[in-house]
Amino acid sequence: MQISELLSPDCTKCAVEGASKKRLLETISQIVAPKLSGITRHDIFESLINRERLGSTGIGLGIAIPHGRLAKASHPVAVLLTLDEPIEFDAIDNQPVDIIFALLVPESEHENHLQTLAAVARRMNDKDCTRALRNADSDNALYQLFIGEGEDKPCN
Repeated sequence: MQISELLSPDCTKCAVEGASKKRLLETISQIVAPKLSGITRHDIFESLINRERLGSTGIGLGIAIPHGRLAKASHPVAVLLTLDEPIEFDAIDNQPVDIIFALLVPESEHENHLQTLAAVARRMNDKDCTRALRNADSDNALYQLFIGEGEDKPCN
């Protein structure tokens, strides 16, 4: 599945106020809830927080990829955020996080979930890509960079 099929412009936000890991997961839940009929913000938050309890999804270098599975979800949804200030996220390198890619998938899409997470992690390992994302100055610029439609396409 292509990232552009999961991530929409209205789920891409630049310079978000993060405050804390919990507040950030609540923000992601608010963004995702309207995209998934019959699933509440609370359901989404619980999925994300339960996954974090297993171990932080902070992958290092200022990046986190929180994710969860939802029994009632009919399709996957992604959220891409950059933060106005980095926040503590218990990342594997103990560095604060300022780029977040969240993924919520139907419970039955385990293999697709893992493949998508791997693809996002590969993209986020590219220093040119993360530098461009951090320098994006609008929601639309952030979206275009990540799905590969920006001028120089650093995130492909």
